[in-house]
Order: sequence, then C-alpha cells, then structure tokens
Amino acid sequence: MENTRNFTHLHVHTSFSLLDGSSKIKELVKKTKELGMDSIAITDHGVMYGCVEFYKAAKAEGIKPIIGCEVYVAPKSRFDNFEVEGTRYYHLILLAENNKGYQNLIKLVSLANIEGMYYKPRVDKDLLRQYHEGIICLSSCIAGEIPQAIIRDNMERAEKLVQEYVDIFGKDNFFLEIQNHQIPEEAKANKGLISLAQKYDLKLVATNDIHYIKKEDNDFHDVLLCIQTGRTLDDKDRMKFYNDDFYLKSGAEMLALFKDTPEAIINTLEIANRCNVSFEFGHLHLPNFPLPEGMTDEQYLHKLCKEKIHNRYAEVTEEIQQRLDYELSIINRMGYDSYFLIVWDFINFARSQNIAVGPGRGSAAGSIVAYILGITDIDPLKYSLLFERFLNPERVTMPDIDIDFCYIRRDEVIEYVKRRYGDDHVAQIITFGTMAAKGAVRDVGRVMNMPYNEVDKIAKLIPQELGMTLDKALKDSSELLTLYQEDLEVRKLIDFAKDVEGMPRHSSTHAAGVVISKDPVTDYVPIQISEGTFVTQYDKDCVEELGLLKMDFLGLRTLTVIADALTNIKNNRGIEINLDEIPLEDEKTSQM
Repeated sequence: MENTRNFTHLHVHTSFSLLDGSSKIKELVKKTKELGMDSIAITDHGVMYGCVEFYKAAKAEGIKPIIGCEVYVAPKSRFDNFEVEGTRYYHLILLAENNKGYQNLIKLVSLANIEGMYYKPRVDKDLLRQYHEGIICLSSCIAGEIPQAIIRDNMERAEKLVQEYVDIFGKDNFFLEIQNHQIPEEAKANKGLISLAQKYDLKLVATNDIHYIKKEDNDFHDVLLCIQTGRTLDDKDRMKFYNDDFYLKSGAEMLALFKDTPEAIINTLEIANRCNVSFEFGHLHLPNFPLPEGMTDEQYLHKLCKEKIHNRYAEVTEEIQQRLDYELSIINRMGYDSYFLIVWDFINFARSQNIAVGPGRGSAAGSIVAYILGITDIDPLKYSLLFERFLNPERVTMPDIDIDFCYIRRDEVIEYVKRRYGDDHVAQIITFGTMAAKGAVRDVGRVMNMPYNEVDKIAKLIPQELGMTLDKALKDSSELLTLYQEDLEVRKLIDFAKDVEGMPRHSSTHAAGVVISKDPVTDYVPIQISEGTFVTQYDKDCVEELGLLKMDFLGLRTLTVIADALTNIKNNRGIEINLDEIPLEDEKTSQM
C-alpha cells in the first residue's frame, strides 16, 4: 500500500452525474481506501444528488468526504438564455471548506437550477460573489473559462479572468487546476496555467477528471454515454471521451503524470486538510406552527384535544382519558406537539373545503390523539390498536402519518401548506429512476445496435419478479444462462447490462412526499425546479435523516370516486350520506 498522505482526488463524477459518471459511490470509496488515500471529493455536474450517500459511505470506510460540485458558469448573466461566442456555459469546481461553505454551495446549486437553467443549471459571477464564503474554487478542466481563453490564444482575457476569480474567492481560496489525460488542448492549457500561477503567485492543483473507477471501465462508460445521447457504439460522430484515462488513478500514477509540478500534487493535500464539512443527522427541524397568542405547542394541542374529544366520545371514560393523557405525554416528551398540530391543520383545511380525506392508514390509526383531532377516523380503543406501533420513546425516526386525499384536489392542500409556512419552506421530494434488469438489457442492446427481436427475446427471459437482478435471472433461467455461456454477443450484452443495472437514469418527483421546513428549504438541502414546483435534490430517506419533516400527501382515485358518488346521490336523490355513519358490520354488504 502506498503512503496514505500522497494525493487526494478533487475532481470526481459519481453515477449521480446522470448517464455521464459511472462510479457507484460505495465502490468508489472502497477503491479510494484500497489505493491508500484517506480523502476524496464528490463534484457531480451541476447537482448535489449524491452528497449525503457519499458522506455516509466515506465515513463508514474511514475516508474524509469533501463535498463539492462542478458548477456550470453562464458566460454573462444566468438570466441570459443565449450563447456568447458559441459558448452556453463554462465549468468550475467548487469545494465546501466548512459548513458555511456547504450552506453557500447549496444556495448556488439551487439558484443555478431555479434561475439559471439554459441547457444546464448555471451560476454567474454575481451569485459567486454573493455566496463565495467558505468555498475553495478550482479553475476546472479544459471546459473551464480560464483554460478556454488560453486554448483560444487569448492570454489577456485569461489574466483578467484570473484577477476576477481571485477577487471573488480570495487568493488563498482560488487554485489553478491542471489535468493530464494526454489531450493536446490540455498540454496547451497547462502551459498557460503554470505561467499564470507564477505571474500571480497562485497555487496549482493537479486533478484527474474521474468518470469511472477502473481503467477497464472505459468501455462500460462508453455504453453509458450512448444511452445518454441516444447513439450507438458504431456511430463515428457520437460523443466519446478522448481515451481511457478518466479513472481513479493511484497517488503514484498522479505523481508520475505531474513530476514536473510536484507542488500541484502536494496542494491537493492542503485543500483536503482544509475541507471539513460535517452533516448533522437526526436533529429535527420542525416548522413553527402559527399558534394563538401566548400559547405553546403543548398547551394548544391539549386545548384542541379537550375541545374535540366530545365529537368522538359521548362519554369520556377513565380508560379514554388515561389513554389520551399517556399519548400526549409521549408526544410532548419526544418533541412532536407541533408535528400533530401541523398535520391537524392541513387536514382541517381539506375537510373545510370538502376535499375528500382518507380515514387513515398504517400505524397512525393506533393514536387516540390522531382520532380525536380528525387526522384519522378509526377509534383505536374499539379495535385495540397500539399507540406504541406508531410512536414510542425508543423510536429514532419521525412518526409517519400518510394521508390520502382526493387525487384531483391534492394540490390544493399542498398550496395551502405553502401559503401557511411560506413558498420557500415547502418542497416536493425527488426520486430517481434506476435501470432495472430488463430495462438495462434493452438500453444496452439498442446501444450495441443488436436486432430488436434478439434483444426482446433476451429481455423476456428475465423473470418478471419484484427486485429481479441479472445475476438472479442467470440463476433462475436456464435458457438465459445457456445463451450467456454460448453466445459471445449475448455475454457482452449482459455483462454491460450488469454494469448499468441499478444506476440512476433520471430524476423525477416523488408521487407523495412533501417537505415542510422551519427555515427556507435551501438552508438544509439543495433544490431544483420541476414543472413549476420546488423539488429537493436529496431523496426521501436523506431528507428525513437530515431532520426535515416529510409528509406523504397521497392522491387516491378511490376517494375521488367515492366523493363523486356521494355528490351524485345528493344531486339526483336529495339524500346526504355521512360515510362515518355507515356501519362496518352491515350483513348485506358483507354478503355482496
């Protein structure tokens, strides 16, 4: 094993640079450890999707995670949707030095996605000036603004840009980045960057533009690029990397590549030492529920229960009172008073607007507080339901109340929540479409230009089961295994598909998940915009781990059908039916 303090990779694309990076995070971190390095950065293109997963995986392996992003910089303003001298955007590496820098990186990436979208999410110099604190900046690959000026023989512009970036970030926080993938333009850029470093007394930093883990992964990465661009491997004009140099190189390999500028290797360690971001998991950031003057969350929750208990129980027996007091004490001890108020409030709104609400689902039906407040319509005492299944002091995660709404009017409830807590305190949650076994085979088959009917035949041999993988399919299907063993083309197809399998293919919006935060959402997580609504860049598990309140607003067609039926009965027959009064033990209904 090499000396563990010889180099740190600071320019790294994971599989969350969708269909461009092929490094799966856990494998990337493991390989970093194998190579004897003790730190590594994540710098995905324009997004921070993988940061939480990366942080946790690195910590688990005893590797220091450096949180960053390769942002896109607009040639002029982020609000200008046009090219300048044939350029839509430049690349720039930003690394969070501390938690303030991480906060600023979140703001930059969020605003790039919300305000700067033009082919890619773009920041501009105004944003960089506003949110530069706590960030270390590297001038990026040959797609960076300074390298581009050098390659275009415009050293005067390159010098002005160097001065501008030093002015924005400060001399100690701006590094000129050199790379060596045996590309002619790189050699030209490096020569100019080295002379600029000498002239302006700036530090150089050596990086490798990592898009895959091992050198031999280049072929698989090539397949991934074809999936992204809709091309085939035999297409000569397709997007293709220059060579197979874009992998996780060892410290020795990097030192050999930059033997003439060893300080650029040493400076990676200086940056790694300076970057210290810590994520806080499990600390709740519940939104502030708007309370009546002079009341606490606890007092108001008790008051509501006292007022509404008679709506549910004609007589409040000792058993009912004891259960209520017990639940309220646990809720208060765990700090969830405001959680119940928040849920009660938007369900109350929905009912007041005649928006159909479900009777409750899951363990929340075991709470008498939820029943009294009208959050659920199931009496837990009648059915001997346990509160502890829903909430108990040993539980480390947030309680989960999933609420069904009429699917047509669900958005009205979300809009109410935005008005209540502020538009910037509410966001829907991202989800990632990953490549499953059959889909991976079909994608790779198309890229390899194999006849459709052949690929279709292979895909259909994969059993239709939940959680099916290609490895499992080869065990379960003897016909597939025989093809794999006897046909080289099929073997190649399946091997590539196995590499692709499980990788994120695209992002979309979770069907139900909504985050409501105490402060603006971008104080906690990066966001983007999708169909006019804010969406977190971290998935539901990550936002919950970071202590944000995640609610599931489920749109249910059944409720809409029932609501329509009740309306039709009222309009056509003049009969108003109350669902709560329909007995659950009706014999005729059971027989039907």
